[in-house]
Amino acid sequence: MALVDRRGIVAGWSRAAGELVGRPADEVLGRSVLRLLAEERRARLPERGEAVLRCGGAGSVRVRYRVEELRGSPFSLVVAVGAGRAAEAEDADAVFRALLSQDRLGFLLRDAGLAVVRSNVLPGKFGGPPQPVGSVLSEVMDGKDAEETERTLRDVLETGRPLAAQEQHVRSTRPPYQEWSLSYSAVRTEDAAGRPTGVAIFLTDATEHWRAGQRAELRHRASAGVGNSLDIERTAQEIADTLVPEFADIAWVDLADAVLTGEEPPKTSGGGDLLLRRVAVRSADGPWPDQLLPVGATVPPFPDRPMVREVQEGRTIRMDRGAVEEMLKDPASIRFAAPEGGHSLVIAPLFARALLLGAVGVWRAERPEPFDEDDAELLTEIAAQAALSVDNARRYTREHRAVDSLQRRLLPQASTSTRVMETTGSYVPAEAGAEIGGDWFDAIALPSLRTALVVGDVFGSGLHATATMGRLRTAVQTLADLELAPDEVLTQLDTLVARLAAEAEPGHRDTVGATCLVALHDPVTRRCVMASAGHPPPILALPDGPAEPVDLQPGPPLGVGGLPFETATVDTPPGSVLCLYTDGLLRRYGPDLDTATLDLADRLARLQRSEENLPSLSKGLMTGGDGTPFLDDAALLLARPSALDPGSVASWEFPAEPGAVGAARNAATEKLTEWGLEGNAFVTELIVSELVTNAVRHAGGPIGLRLIRGELLYCEVTDPSNTQPRLRRARTTDEGGRGLFLVAQLSRRWGSRYGQSGKTIWAEQELVEEFPE
Repeated sequence: MALVDRRGIVAGWSRAAGELVGRPADEVLGRSVLRLLAEERRARLPERGEAVLRCGGAGSVRVRYRVEELRGSPFSLVVAVGAGRAAEAEDADAVFRALLSQDRLGFLLRDAGLAVVRSNVLPGKFGGPPQPVGSVLSEVMDGKDAEETERTLRDVLETGRPLAAQEQHVRSTRPPYQEWSLSYSAVRTEDAAGRPTGVAIFLTDATEHWRAGQRAELRHRASAGVGNSLDIERTAQEIADTLVPEFADIAWVDLADAVLTGEEPPKTSGGGDLLLRRVAVRSADGPWPDQLLPVGATVPPFPDRPMVREVQEGRTIRMDRGAVEEMLKDPASIRFAAPEGGHSLVIAPLFARALLLGAVGVWRAERPEPFDEDDAELLTEIAAQAALSVDNARRYTREHRAVDSLQRRLLPQASTSTRVMETTGSYVPAEAGAEIGGDWFDAIALPSLRTALVVGDVFGSGLHATATMGRLRTAVQTLADLELAPDEVLTQLDTLVARLAAEAEPGHRDTVGATCLVALHDPVTRRCVMASAGHPPPILALPDGPAEPVDLQPGPPLGVGGLPFETATVDTPPGSVLCLYTDGLLRRYGPDLDTATLDLADRLARLQRSEENLPSLSKGLMTGGDGTPFLDDAALLLARPSALDPGSVASWEFPAEPGAVGAARNAATEKLTEWGLEGNAFVTELIVSELVTNAVRHAGGPIGLRLIRGELLYCEVTDPSNTQPRLRRARTTDEGGRGLFLVAQLSRRWGSRYGQSGKTIWAEQELVEEFPE
C-alpha cells in the first residue's frame, strides 16, 4: 500500500510495498508515483488496472492495483498486489462461487472445530441432510453417525492425509426422518504459514444407488433363501427371516388354514373371520413381543374395510399407525396387530395361481423412516415370488399327505397279540422335502400258532413306490397262506417283481425292485426261520442278554433273479425281542450302516431292560440315533414270543395200516379229555379218522398226528406224500371221496403245507370246553 497526495507524490510506503517492488521507503517518498512505472509516461494514474513497476536494481514486477480516495483527506490510498497472486485469488473466488452454486455436488468448509463456515448443503438445494453455516455434526445427523464422521475428519485435520470417496450412511435427527448414503472426500485447509485452519469437504448423494443396491441384494436374498424346502411353515419362516432386520423391524406371515393342510384356500371377500393362522414371525430385537399375535394363533376377524378388500384382490397396502388404529378401533385388536413404537406398516398378499394363500406384513418401529412407495413395490415383488414357493409347498403337502394316507391304509394294524406272539409295527414317513417311499411291515397269523414276520422296502419313492408296496404286501399274504418256507416266498416274490419290471416303461425298468425279509416263527419249536432278499439282518435281543444282529446271509434284492435265497434259524426263547427294520431307520443312527446296526442293537438292549411295553420300546427306537431327520421313510416291526405250555402240545406217530385209524382216534380223545375239551371230541374224532384214513390209503407211513391247544384247537396229520390234497364233491353213487369235504364242513378252516419231505394237513376248531347240548 502507498499513500499519495493529489499531485501524485508518494507520502506513505508500506513494508509490503517495499518487498513487492524492492525499493525502500526513502527511495520512493516525496517522489511521483508515476516514476515507478516501467511503461510509457502517463499524466495520471487510472483508478484501477494493471501496471508494470520498476524494481530496485534491474527487473520489473506486474501488479494489479486499485486507487481509493480517502474522504476528508488530501490523500488517496493505492492498494496493489502481484498480478499472479491476484489471478489466483480471482480463480479461488470463482471456484468458491461455482462450488456453492452446485445442487448435485455438496461443498462444506469447516473450521478447526469442524463447524461449518461455508456450505451449499442447504434445505431444498442438496439431497443429503441440510448442514447450514454454523452447524456441527451432532446437530444434523444421528449421534452414532456423527461420532464416526467426526473421528474421520479429525484424522484428516491432524494428519493432513486426504480422504477420498468415503461412504457414510446418515440418518436425520429431525422429521421427516430419512436415511441417506453419502460419498465424501476431504482435504485439510492451511493458512499462508502452513497451519491447519479446517477441512474442505466434497459430497455426492449416493442414496438412490445405495437403495437400489439394497433392494437388489434383498431380492437376491429372497430368491436364494425362500423356497429351499417343501415344508410350508419353514418356507413362511424363510420369508420373515429375509425381511428382518434389513428391510423391517417386525415381520409376520399369515396363511389360510386350508393351505397348511395342502388344500386350496377359500375365496373370501370383505371382513370377518378370514380363516388365517399366524405361521411365522421375526423381530429385529430378538424375542417376539408378547402383546403381538403369536405363532400358531388364529388371526382375529377383521372389519370390512376397503384396505382388507384390496389385499384380498391382490394389492399391497401401506399404512401408518393412525390408519391401523382407525381401521381396528378396538384397543385389544390394536395391541395384537401393532407393535409398540411401530409407525409404518406394509401388507402384501401372497397371491399365486389365482389363489390368495395368505399375507405378509412388515412394521418399522426402531428405524424412524417410514415405508415409501418403492418399499411397497419391493415387498410386492418379494411376496409374489415367495407365494409361488408357498404354493409349491402346499401342493407338495397335499400329494405327500395323499401318498402317506395311502401308505398307512395299505399297512396292517400297528399291534397284534396272540397267545404265543405280540407284535408292534411303526412307520414314519420321510420328512418334508423328501417323497414317501414303499417301506412296509406285516405280521401274519398262520395255522398252528405260527406267525410270519415281514419287512420290505421298495425302490424309489412316491405314489409308484406305494402302489408297488401294496402289490407286494398282497402277494406276501397270499404266499404266506400257502405256508411256503421263507426262501420259497422270496423266490416267488422275485418272480413277481421281475414281471412288474417288465410291465414298466423302458426308462423305469431298472428302478423297479425291493428288498425284503421274511421270518417264520414256530411256537412249538421256539425257533424262527428267516431269509433275506438284500435286506438288513434282524436283531435278536435275548430276555436278559445282549442284542445282536442275526448271522444271516442276504440274497440279491427282489427283481434281480438267478440266485437262491439262504435261510437261517435262530432260537427265540420266551421274552426275547426280534427287531425287523428298514434302512430308513438305520440312517437315523448314522451314515455307516454297519455301525448304525450295532448302535440300534445296543439301544434295543438298553431299552429292553427298562421297557416291557412293546409300543414304548418301538417309540424309543424310532426316536433314537443322532437326531438326523428321516430323509427316507422307515418301518420297524418288533415281535416278542411268549411261552407255549409244553402240555398244550401232543403228538403221536403211527404206521400206515388200518389199525392206525382207531389208535389215532383214541389217542386224540384221551388228550382232549385230559385238556377238558370233551366238547371238541366228536368233531375231532371225525377229522382224525378222515385224515389218517386218507394217509393210510394214499400216502404210506409213518403218519404223524399232533394236537395243539391255543386260542383254537389245531389238529395236524403228517404223511410222507407230496400229493396235493383236493377237495371235491362226491357223486351219490361214489363210495368214497367225502373225507376232505367233511373236514371242511366240520372245521373253522383247513389247509396243507409242505416240508422238506411230505406234507401236513391241518384243521382248526373253536374251543368247546363243555359237551354240546
